Amino acid sequence: MCFSATASFTAGAVLTAAGVATTRVVTKPSQRVFASIPFLFAIQQFAEGFVWLALTKPGEFISLKISTYAFLLFSDIVWPIMIPLSVLLMEENVKRKKILGVVVALGIILALYYSCCLLIFPVDPELIDCHINYDGTFPKMFEIPAFLIYVTVTIVPLFVSTVKRMRWLGVSMFLACVVSVFFYIQVVTSVWCFFAAILSGMIFWILRGNRPAALPEHDT
Repeated sequence: MCFSATASFTAGAVLTAAGVATTRVVTKPSQRVFASIPFLFAIQQFAEGFVWLALTKPGEFISLKISTYAFLLFSDIVWPIMIPLSVLLMEENVKRKKILGVVVALGIILALYYSCCLLIFPVDPELIDCHINYDGTFPKMFEIPAFLIYVTVTIVPLFVSTVKRMRWLGVSMFLACVVSVFFYIQVVTSVWCFFAAILSGMIFWILRGNRPAALPEHDT
């Protein structure tokens, strides 16, 4: 599989359209955060598109830095909080809400850790076999634990949720994670985010499947 600026910009455009469609099937205020995910993934993919362009053109240092940190803002800070939070807001089972509350707290802690890393350590993206490696000097001793927590806060809530069809998104995200880790380990951040962005189109399907049944029409 080959990624490129075109792939990122195309994904961004498709997700923008998916985001418009998704907002139209929202029936409850609690669904709004979840419904906004395709839009935000679209912004992230557009940001990575500009990373691609900056990497292929010399002298684009400022553009490269801005687009790189815009992309990482979503991958490292927004998603660990927003994904479990969006699921929590939709959950109606009291026991499940408590579990999801713990996961949200864990996501906030992880986002704070990554925020500190992004402020302290430089990140220099590089092209590796048609993929982008966001090479940072984050502490190696926390690299695996942080990744495991990341997987937990972004995938586990999808299985904890009692919302209809949510577990199918969880299965898809888990498989995308496995493929990213086993086949694209050096560029896992970029590849998994790309897969997750595409899979976020399933949010329309989930919300549509949870719309209340239309009231029967009565003859007048």
